[in-house]
Amino acid sequence: MSLLDLKLKVNGKEYRVKVRPHKRLLDVLRDDLHLTGTKEGCGIGECGACTVIMDGRAVNSCLVLAASAEGKEIYTIEGLEQDGKLHPLQEAFMRHNALQCGFCTPGMIMSAKALLDKNPHPTREEIKEAISGNLCRCTGYRQIIEAIEEVSESASKGARE
Repeated sequence: MSLLDLKLKVNGKEYRVKVRPHKRLLDVLRDDLHLTGTKEGCGIGECGACTVIMDGRAVNSCLVLAASAEGKEIYTIEGLEQDGKLHPLQEAFMRHNALQCGFCTPGMIMSAKALLDKNPHPTREEIKEAISGNLCRCTGYRQIIEAIEEVSESASKGARE
């Protein structure tokens, strides 16, 4: 089987990788690019642990063929930190104890970021809908929703000031 020579843009950086045609984006991120923040939970798009942002949308990277990601803007949890400073969502998740075992956290944060990028001031129902594809077995979701609401509210304050 021949390899595909792909050019991927991940977290603002260009990468060239050679992959088999059936290789998933999740595997390229973890195995080839060593971006291991993206987790594999179920491998069938049900748990959301592998969520990344591709062209502004939260997607399950376990369901995306790497070849179909060529030419797209991809962001992983590693791309949120800037100049050694955590993203406000990451900080809020810590403040609200919205992470326990931490396995779902990267995917949950990426789903929340995709939401807030499109809708900086979502309702509680819109937040619930946005994270509905992300399963968490530890927190019960209350702290996660509160963390996302905090970031939304701080964006509102910043816009008013």
